[in-house]
Amino acid sequence: MMVKITDVARHAGVSPSTVSYTLSGKRPISAETRARVEESIRELGYRPHAGARALAGSRSNVLALVVPLRAGINVPVVMRFAVSVVTAARAHDQDVLLLTQEEGEEGLRRVADTALVDALIVMDVQLHDPRLPLLRALDLPSVMIGFPAEPAGLTCIDLDFRAAGEVCVEHLAALGHRVVALIGSPPEVYVRQTAFAQRVVQGFTEAAARNGLRSSVHPCEATPAAARTVAEQLLREQPALTGVVVHNEAVLEPLIDAFEQLGLRVPGDLSVTALCPDELAEHLRVPVTSIAIPSTEVGERAVELLTRKLAGLPVPDTTRLPPRLTERASTARRSLA
Repeated sequence: MMVKITDVARHAGVSPSTVSYTLSGKRPISAETRARVEESIRELGYRPHAGARALAGSRSNVLALVVPLRAGINVPVVMRFAVSVVTAARAHDQDVLLLTQEEGEEGLRRVADTALVDALIVMDVQLHDPRLPLLRALDLPSVMIGFPAEPAGLTCIDLDFRAAGEVCVEHLAALGHRVVALIGSPPEVYVRQTAFAQRVVQGFTEAAARNGLRSSVHPCEATPAAARTVAEQLLREQPALTGVVVHNEAVLEPLIDAFEQLGLRVPGDLSVTALCPDELAEHLRVPVTSIAIPSTEVGERAVELLTRKLAGLPVPDTTRLPPRLTERASTARRSLA
């Protein structure tokens, strides 16, 4: 059985980070603690299989991008973030290890123990993410793309999704729309309390209430059939509906098609806004008023934050990128006919 750094730490009565610093010399360790760790290493026969860089006191120049591919996740969106992180990392002479298994805290601990990486970028953040206590305790620098409910002690960056939901509603309200709906992510995304999805719902419902609009929220599987079902449900339950916010790019085009097949013209009868990439919004049959998901900027800035942390430089705890709404042909003033 392979001896791990956690086994050495337990045997010596110290933390795994203390064992790592004893091996690397990156931080001063008392003579007594060093002796205890070295004795445990000898007794257990520990060999740091990825720790040559630790023994040499140098870095691996590898960042881990942790993005569990859970049910309901939009893989094309994830890959845009991943490409951005990899591109930015290469500019800093860093490689990226992509971790996609849904292993939670155990997966993070294993990567930290093996000394394979210098730092972590963590995605698919939940409001009450079970990985948070470990991320706060690790000596390995980390940045979260997303905001948990309690971000204290963490470094977080993302689009301000709450503000994005608000901006979409404010735009529809300014055009005179009084009944609006949010067509959102697949149901399992909300069940997990994925942070970005929850923030959009908060912003949407609060802005609707503030403007005196009737509103409803409808999770939607990422299939054309589900889009058709949601469109039919909305017309049945909300016949006065004239404004829609879509936060599920996979069903944006099928939704517009479904509404028009059901007799609603966009934007004559129904105004549509979306949170989605500009390239998608621009090239639909009816170009869609949208707030872009700034995957390139978020990925670049996440890497920059980590680079500063690795250099021992201060970084802001939170970075919320403001939403930018681009008006296109899918929204118009509400018809009073």
